[in-house]
Amino acid sequence: MAYRNKTYVIFDGDNDIWAYRYMKGWHSLPGLDFCFYDAHSVGFDLTSRASEATIKARLRARFSNAREVVVLVGEQTRHLYRFVRWELEVALDLDIPIVAANLNGKRELDSDLCPPIIRSEYVVHVPFRMKIVQHALENFPARHRRKLPGEQGPLHYPNSVY
Repeated sequence: MAYRNKTYVIFDGDNDIWAYRYMKGWHSLPGLDFCFYDAHSVGFDLTSRASEATIKARLRARFSNAREVVVLVGEQTRHLYRFVRWELEVALDLDIPIVAANLNGKRELDSDLCPPIIRSEYVVHVPFRMKIVQHALENFPARHRRKLPGEQGPLHYPNSVY
């Protein structure tokens, strides 16, 4: 089994790529303490001409390096079934911890925007802010591993964590 130390990011590539780029920027800027090891930087590039089957096969391979998943929850995320829902299904099937980062800043489950497949799952919901996303990446995977059978979500951090 591959060493899992990467963060797999799920997002609406048409509308929310800016947020994914922010995460990459947070990681690359000197002086900012944001550890983000991007699973999408592993291996191969995908072109717009690739078939859906090829894309899914390559994305599934990237999951083999994923320690956790961040889903960027934007205005249209809940409507994206072809890849977003499929990626979330894979993450759930592989029991990979999921951090839902609300692009609208909400600190808990946003039932209007969150993809239905993870609304009741053991997922921590945070606003899309660097420090709380980092906190979730550092702490939630361990909590996820310790969850009790039948323990469910959704989860969020209390105000004291902020």
